[in-house]
Amino acid sequence: MTAHIAPLAADPVSPNIERRTVLAVENLGLSLRNADGLLPIVTDVSFSIREGEAVALVGESGCGKSITASAIMGIAPDNSVITGTITLNGKVISGLSPKDRRKLCGRHMGFIFQEPMTALHPTLSIGRQMTDTLRHNLGLGQAEATNRAAELLDRVGIPRARDILKGYVHELSGGMRQRVMIALAISCGPSLIIADEPTTALDVTIQAQVLDLLDDMRREMNLAMLFITHDLEVVGDFCEKAVVMYAGDVVERGLSADVVQAPAHPYARGLIDAVPAHDDGRTRLTPILGTVPPVGQWPEGCRFAPRCNRADDQCRARPALERHGPTDARCWHPLETMA
Repeated sequence: MTAHIAPLAADPVSPNIERRTVLAVENLGLSLRNADGLLPIVTDVSFSIREGEAVALVGESGCGKSITASAIMGIAPDNSVITGTITLNGKVISGLSPKDRRKLCGRHMGFIFQEPMTALHPTLSIGRQMTDTLRHNLGLGQAEATNRAAELLDRVGIPRARDILKGYVHELSGGMRQRVMIALAISCGPSLIIADEPTTALDVTIQAQVLDLLDDMRREMNLAMLFITHDLEVVGDFCEKAVVMYAGDVVERGLSADVVQAPAHPYARGLIDAVPAHDDGRTRLTPILGTVPPVGQWPEGCRFAPRCNRADDQCRARPALERHGPTDARCWHPLETMA
């Protein structure tokens, strides 16, 4: 007997139906154990994602986005010490061992990596990688797994699916590789997809196609999606909610439209101002001065204070994440916002 397979194109859920929470992360912290003790990497991260909903995790490189995702997936480094609570489909999984957590990958959680060339095996055919995943997680026979793999490739817009199954990752374009990654991620009918900068390595036209595909998959299969990015412009178009991270901290959280249009935290405002305007280069970019402090060199109090033009002596104490206008922000001197 084979496992039940979710349909590839389920009917979208009516917006009037109450959507259940698929993922809840509460007060997540991650530290790395070293010779000197514990080195904090991520502190006090909380958010939730409902079925059919996309939540963005936003910030510059080094802010803790990907390590947060790895903690959820159970693929954090072996010397990690994780605190807080992670709940998936109503079950607390943060107490599971990394080995048991990884067993949830594929069947319950799918992961889309930033660079398929390093995520996909270079010497195994596309078909072998897809059918092995399907057989391991769903108990399918070889013929059924092959048919399912071809159906998945066709669903994500890859022509000549049967021929592609016989090919290798180096024979595909960047956009095609990412489509294969998406097909693998949804192949076993997970309820949660984590997409880690899935369009960074693609040109603008292909980026738009991949984002449209991800949006279609999310809505048709009613998936919860954690979308990791540094691009707030994409967030406003693609995600319902946004969580802005800086130096391992959540500094702003709310509906994407509110975070993009009326941010309360100066860092979120800086990310928006750093996005190029679509005006033939007439608008001058406003960069955020300085860089994200390395792990282990975070300043006391507000971690953004050394780069913030609103900082004063009060910022030497760490602010709480509190409601400021329509969003929650970790700031002593939030920007004026409109409800």
